Amino acid sequence: MSPPMAPPGWSRWLVPPAALSIHLSIGQAYAWSVFKPPLESALGLSGTQSALPFQLGIVMLGLSAAFGGTLVERNGPRWAMTVALICFSSGLLIASLGAATEQYWLIVFGYGFVGGIGLGIGYISPVSTLIKWFPDRPGMATGIAIMGFGGGALIASPWSAQMLESFGSDSSGIALAFLVHGLSYAVFMTLGVLLVRVPRGDKPAGDDGASGPSALSGVQVSARSAVRTPQFWCLWVVLCMNVTAGIGILEKAAPMIKDFFAESSTPVSVSAAAGFVALLSAANMAGRIGWSSTSDLIGRKNIYRVYLGVGALMYASIAWFGDSSKPLFIICALVILSFYGGGFATVPAYLKDLFGTYQVGAIHGRLLTAWSTAGVLGPLIVNWIADRQEEAGKHGSALYGLSFAIMIGLLAVGFAANELIRPVHPRHHIPAPAPKEAAHVQREQSV
Repeated sequence: MSPPMAPPGWSRWLVPPAALSIHLSIGQAYAWSVFKPPLESALGLSGTQSALPFQLGIVMLGLSAAFGGTLVERNGPRWAMTVALICFSSGLLIASLGAATEQYWLIVFGYGFVGGIGLGIGYISPVSTLIKWFPDRPGMATGIAIMGFGGGALIASPWSAQMLESFGSDSSGIALAFLVHGLSYAVFMTLGVLLVRVPRGDKPAGDDGASGPSALSGVQVSARSAVRTPQFWCLWVVLCMNVTAGIGILEKAAPMIKDFFAESSTPVSVSAAAGFVALLSAANMAGRIGWSSTSDLIGRKNIYRVYLGVGALMYASIAWFGDSSKPLFIICALVILSFYGGGFATVPAYLKDLFGTYQVGAIHGRLLTAWSTAGVLGPLIVNWIADRQEEAGKHGSALYGLSFAIMIGLLAVGFAANELIRPVHPRHHIPAPAPKEAAHVQREQSV
């Protein structure tokens, strides 16, 4: 199952498309809010219940990435992409069966548990390989691939909305939509499995034939040692807070914008709400490549200062003025989602700066448990508070005021954690291998 080594003259720019085919597919998860209202209507679910498949999917993403990170490093990207293909597509097919039979637990199990494993393994499958291909521009390289995960909903959101309109928004229509998704994504993800290659040695050649900087130079820390450092846990808090703030909007995006302007002279239609989800996906995707590339220029700590500090200001603007202006609400939400996506795309390069490339894929997998935590916290905070506020007789933007205040506080915590990050103490470093040994280690990690 290990991928072939790249032949002489192989362009490293063929590797990001392989990663994109996986990430654009599993990025369908970000279009979940399109399915929330139909599921609530067809199966009689609350907002909190309809969020559960998505929440469990994100939990399993982090857990499978943490436990599978070492396996991905050992077995290579082709093995990981194949596992992701099988699990993600199977999860959608199981969810289709659950919707057809109106068995909600099958939707949760299929989309959340089985599909979530595919999300986690698929998400980390190309990261280590990309950093090895692009040691000179790690932020840009991971941003190109990971933007696919953010951009997945740009395709899936209008596509899902169109299918629900064509098939119907009852349980059978939802089942057909899941079925089409499962089969289509299986075909698309196969392209990545077939295309991926790993570099020879530790200095992959660029398109001009010149060698880049060594992928194994500088500080190197093992995954086992990394999780024992304060830097890892500070970055864990940073990622968790940034993700919680972004996912709180993203998971409930369609109903949220409808609630904010339900009593205005121009309420938001179902199709317009789906379009808003697609816009958020575009911002999520653009932030992943734009902000992560910017981090190569200004540094990782500085870019996270922007994500967390300006993100808090955007949340405050929505909380205070969002219901008075659709453009303001949309712009602030787009900025928040661009920071959300940028945080994901920048964190592998941040890890590379702190811990080196030796086991960066495994370290990244362990760090994604922060995403699992945020995947529960973000939707739970927004949905649970909105449900309680609705029971108290509130409506419109009043459903979200308290949850937005909590998000501002969480971003402040993340900002403080980012300020505490310092270089890793030398006692955690592993000895730098000799040139021949470095090439051998690189081949072992790649295969």
